[in-house]
Amino acid sequence: MKKLALTLVIILSITVSEAQQSDQFYIDSLKHELTIAKEDTNKAHILISLADLYFKSHPDTIIYAQQASDLSKKLNFDEGILEAELALSSSAIVLGNYPLALDHGFKALSLAKKINPSALGGAYALLTYSYYYLGEYTTALKYIQEGIKSSPPGDAAYGWRDFALVYHSLNQPDSAMLYAKKAYENLQSFISEGNSAGNASGILADAYAGKASYDSALFFYRKGVTLLRDNIILLYLIDNYNGIAGVYKATHNLDSAAWYCKKVLSEKVEKKYPIGLLRAANMLSDIYETQKKPDSALKYLRTALNIKDSLFSREKTMAIQNLAFKEQEKQNEIEAAKIQSENRLKMYSLLGGLFTLLAIAGLLLRSNRQKQKANTTIEKAYGELQSTQKQLIQSEKMASLGELTAGIAHEIQNPLNFVNNFSEVNKELLAEMKDEIEKGNIDEVKALANDVIDNEEKINHHGKRADAIVKGMLQHSRTTTGTKEPTDINALCDEYLRLSYHGLRAKDKTFNADFKTDFDESIGKINIIPQDIGRVLLNLYNNAFYAVNERLRQAQPDSNYKPAVTVTTSLHDNKVEVKVTDNGNGIPQKVIDKIFQPFFTTKPTGQGTGLGLSLSYDIIKAHGGELKAETGEGLFTRFIISIPVKNV
Repeated sequence: MKKLALTLVIILSITVSEAQQSDQFYIDSLKHELTIAKEDTNKAHILISLADLYFKSHPDTIIYAQQASDLSKKLNFDEGILEAELALSSSAIVLGNYPLALDHGFKALSLAKKINPSALGGAYALLTYSYYYLGEYTTALKYIQEGIKSSPPGDAAYGWRDFALVYHSLNQPDSAMLYAKKAYENLQSFISEGNSAGNASGILADAYAGKASYDSALFFYRKGVTLLRDNIILLYLIDNYNGIAGVYKATHNLDSAAWYCKKVLSEKVEKKYPIGLLRAANMLSDIYETQKKPDSALKYLRTALNIKDSLFSREKTMAIQNLAFKEQEKQNEIEAAKIQSENRLKMYSLLGGLFTLLAIAGLLLRSNRQKQKANTTIEKAYGELQSTQKQLIQSEKMASLGELTAGIAHEIQNPLNFVNNFSEVNKELLAEMKDEIEKGNIDEVKALANDVIDNEEKINHHGKRADAIVKGMLQHSRTTTGTKEPTDINALCDEYLRLSYHGLRAKDKTFNADFKTDFDESIGKINIIPQDIGRVLLNLYNNAFYAVNERLRQAQPDSNYKPAVTVTTSLHDNKVEVKVTDNGNGIPQKVIDKIFQPFFTTKPTGQGTGLGLSLSYDIIKAHGGELKAETGEGLFTRFIISIPVKNV
């Protein structure tokens, strides 16, 4: 219903009214209605509406929400209680009272499950932010997943936004960037509201900052500030100012960083958003310590400690632990009841199945003449099942290809966006240069010209990047004739090894790994379909480089680990063997038998379709060969391609 929807909007974006005069008029009207309202559900709705409106500018003014809760409980009005619990939890989150926020959030979740499943997304969002601000990121991720499952598909962008927020805090920049881009592109349709688009812009900027792409980070932080400032969105505006300060601090522009931190502290946020104030105070203390200004550093350190004590006192920590324990006990009881119910259902199903089997056996015994007909029917059904399965696999492969195509298009769009952005900046700079020329300010003209030259170099750089992506696509997507031809397997292995390495380097400049080759020159040319075998090699190389890069990311800074990929060829018993070995984390033994199954992948969600090894396996089988894997957990992975020369 409308009032519940209003509450959920507040959960996702805590704002000051865009039209304060209009809100004040509405508040006055609601107050008048409150004086003449009877003690019924309509009065509860009026109280909730007043709580929502006051919450926009006075989050500590939650008296109306509490009155609505008390009245709804008196009337046994569950829907009103649910709305009140959502409003109370929202206020507590902004005020930094996380035990209270969790208490009301769990109550709202329990009520939503019973009376209004459409409110589940809002309740899970409250729990997500409560645990996020407490630093319990694993728990926050769990509630994001639950929220996405419980919300309409059109609201998935909010979950992506929250995933990006948490992965950024977990220092997982690639995952943060993936979800931040998806959320930002989707939430652009809400640009008129300012809050959703401004918040998404800030989170995308966080992701760029996490990957040290500071130019892009500043661009999206400032874009977010513009949207939020026009709409007076205090909470997210503070986050963007802190983000800009963080970029300037990282790039050693300490005076600008301090200016933005002080701008945060100048906002009236003490009672509205203490977590934002804490971040700014901590950053200012670090800046002044770096600048050898101990008095100023101590001043802001004390400010930060006072805020931190108010947010994370011993009493609040104990209250949070008690709430989590009670909720876990409740979930355990629910799970136990669920398991008991499932076991009972299984028992009934087994009994039913047993009786069914007995009945079938009796029918088969009594009608032996129908046996052959039944076998024929079963064989036909099995054939249809196999045909359907093949169609399904082909459909899934095509869907995966569509996702890959969309990803490539997005990669091309990224450098084009840079080209467009810097082109617009050059247009403005040239206009300024024209004005300065007319004024005769030669020094300023030279400075502007240097800026234009720098931007042109960036345009050229990103244009070449787009060109490289297109060439790589064309090379990778060459169609096969399906005809075997004499091919130098050593040259093919070497060509695709370098193609894979440089392709990954183009995507991630920080990626680096050693690769070695040991080719048997006595092999000569063999009859294969080079494009197909090339795709197999490219897939194995990409997997190998991915594995060593992941192990490098997880290694300690003082570790002696050096990523390496080795490729060897040899000829044994009329079989050509190609071995691709990496010193990554290896494949767990429990899943080694599944890796060639369609759609099975050990990569995180969004980073693999699970079709690469399956398609590679099919290609090698079509050549009459064999593809197998050897692994040692935490040590290495080796894929072995074996193709019989006499059959190719």
